[in-house]
Amino acid sequence: MRRRAAGRAGGAVVALVVGAMLAGCTSGDLAGGESASGAASASATPSIGVTPPATATTAPTPTAAPAEVLGPLVPSGDPVPIASGLPAPWSIAVLADGSVLVSERDSGEIVEIVDGQAVPVSAVPGVVAAGEGGLLGITPLEGASGSYLYAYYTAADDNRVVRMPLGGSAGAHTLGTPEGVLTGLPKASNHNGGRIKFGPDGMLYVTAGDASVSSNAQTLDSLGGKILRITPIGTVPADNPFPGSPVWSLGHRNPQGIAWAADGTMWAAEFGQNTWDEINRITPGANYGWPAVEGIGGDPGFVDPVQEWATDVASPSGIAIVGSTIFMAGLGGERLWTIGFDGQAAEWYGGGQLGRVRDVVRGPGSTLYLLTNNTDGRGTPRAGDDVLYRVNLVPAG
Repeated sequence: MRRRAAGRAGGAVVALVVGAMLAGCTSGDLAGGESASGAASASATPSIGVTPPATATTAPTPTAAPAEVLGPLVPSGDPVPIASGLPAPWSIAVLADGSVLVSERDSGEIVEIVDGQAVPVSAVPGVVAAGEGGLLGITPLEGASGSYLYAYYTAADDNRVVRMPLGGSAGAHTLGTPEGVLTGLPKASNHNGGRIKFGPDGMLYVTAGDASVSSNAQTLDSLGGKILRITPIGTVPADNPFPGSPVWSLGHRNPQGIAWAADGTMWAAEFGQNTWDEINRITPGANYGWPAVEGIGGDPGFVDPVQEWATDVASPSGIAIVGSTIFMAGLGGERLWTIGFDGQAAEWYGGGQLGRVRDVVRGPGSTLYLLTNNTDGRGTPRAGDDVLYRVNLVPAG
């Protein structure tokens, strides 16, 4: 494998550096993907947790996913358009009843896809869209004690996570008043992270970018450059690796994809600076090296990625796992990647067929939903952009 160590001084590397001031990002751009430059806003004080109503349970009971055993899978045929004309879409959420919601970054709108049309559900108040910031990841939590849609967005002074009561039915869903779950995440015009998903343990995982200040990634004084883990109401779980902290892993630059295999293993995709993008196997408390290492560095003080790519063929955003295959959206690479748990990778729908691919999630049965992102100011829009597609999957080989 190709290796690159970026800016390491000396041989001693501490796995966790609290309060360290490391060198900032270079001014180079991430080819075809998210920019490597951008001014950070003033820091906001992190705040976690909501006050639950006295008459309600503190958190809804997660709906368990059905157990299944699937081997390696690959796409079959061309992607099938489901809805088009979506302006700067960012994230897909599939509800228990099969309904599909999509977040629109710049407008702050959440829409429901109904008979091929994007039907407005709600605008998230307080979204301040600029650069790569705006309304980003959304994810549902549906259970017997309540149903919510969670959203990650850029506000005036920070990035934050809120949840909104989810009501209605397929084709006519509603969202109630947002309540804060996690605030005070550093924001910038670039590197805002933004993916949120519930893990198999029922906890909410949040990807936070380094907000263009690379030293954020190596200190617990900042929540930037981290993957965070909190309860559904925003408190810190007692079994997190750093007592009292929502930090689950550190040393990340701009992670935007997280997913879990059937055995509970967590995976994450990450934008590199100018050289290597990554797919990482995530373990609690581990340090993934940014900014000292970009890609596979071979340093025992950090965890190397399972695979790396040049930024012009990947620039990864959302990921999904179906069976024993990781599916990874490529923005700059303008393609879909399939990746085995051993790191072996193959590419699909390249050559400009779809343009930039922002998100990928599992659909019904052995299918995927793909979301393009050609209207976000970085792509080359074509007629009908942006598009939500369905992709059929079949056993590999």
